[in-house]
Amino acid sequence: MNIFNIQNKLLKILPLKEVWGAILLFFCLGISAQVQVDVKLDSLQLFIGQQTGLTLSVTIDAKQKLVMPDIKMGQELIPDIEVVGVGKPDTAVLNDGKRLTVSQAYTITAWDSAFYYLPPMQVMVDGKKYDSKSLALKVYTVDVDTVHLDQFFPPNGIMELPFMWEEWSMVAFGCWLLVLMIVCIGVLYYHVKNGKPIVRFIRRKKKLPPHQVAMNEIERIKSERKWTEEDSKEYYTLLTDTLRNYIRERYGFNAMEMTSSEIIERLIAENNEEALDELREIFRTADLVKFAKYSTLINENDANLVSAIEYVNQTKIEVDPNAKPEPEIIKETDQKRLTQVKIMRVAIGVLVVLSVALLAWIVWRSADLLM
Repeated sequence: MNIFNIQNKLLKILPLKEVWGAILLFFCLGISAQVQVDVKLDSLQLFIGQQTGLTLSVTIDAKQKLVMPDIKMGQELIPDIEVVGVGKPDTAVLNDGKRLTVSQAYTITAWDSAFYYLPPMQVMVDGKKYDSKSLALKVYTVDVDTVHLDQFFPPNGIMELPFMWEEWSMVAFGCWLLVLMIVCIGVLYYHVKNGKPIVRFIRRKKKLPPHQVAMNEIERIKSERKWTEEDSKEYYTLLTDTLRNYIRERYGFNAMEMTSSEIIERLIAENNEEALDELREIFRTADLVKFAKYSTLINENDANLVSAIEYVNQTKIEVDPNAKPEPEIIKETDQKRLTQVKIMRVAIGVLVVLSVALLAWIVWRSADLLM
């Protein structure tokens, strides 16, 4: 039975409309199951060294597995045809996601003039090989005018760029700042090493004359009643120390480190005998109390206190009321000095870190400007 008899029987059994619908459905199913491989060139002609695009497109079902040809940059498709660029694959979705079109772009060039035959490109779909069509590429040489060679010029020499202060101003400022920071680090390190604060906290107050200081101290001793019989030693110690301090400030020698007799001998040329007699009596009584455990009477203590006041009044130097008072300088305490040293150590650490960062920036910026 030949095919025409089968066709006539089918036409008699099925209506004409259903027959054509079945044929169209069969045709579509056959098309949808096909793998289509296409390749094209952007330009079929080019000069030596020029580049053109080569695009490989593959249309498959969404469930099929596609493997594109492994072509890398620098590889030759054929001798003298080199791939100089490989793009990223591009995927387009067709028929509501049922089919896909995968495109791969290449950039090729030719290094000799000729007519080139590009063989078919091969892909793998579900383990089966499919080939594209072949292509032809015509490459032309560049004509050189060997008669008029004077129209060609050699390459220009290296041009020296002019110095621009605007570009280096920030680098110069950074260098000056770096030098200043290094100097600050050196100064701080010197003061920390020697334990010397940079800033001295000095408090000034009005300096009292020696006789007024002595009279204030005598009044304090008198008000505290330290001359009771059992406290005679402490009383005379305070009283004689007050007189020694007064003599040191009044006459300029260290009476605190001298004995009573040495003080009297030193004062012979400065005081009258009446004043020295009173001072001798105070020092004699004080030595007996402190070293011989001599017990004094209250009236005797009072008499010595009055003698001390008279000695100070007889030897004092009156201050000119119109003269500018001399200030007394009181230096900072050790605690403040140690606090300053700690602050300087922290400042040194911070400056070192900033200096290293600034130096790195100066080197980077200078290298960038010199390139």
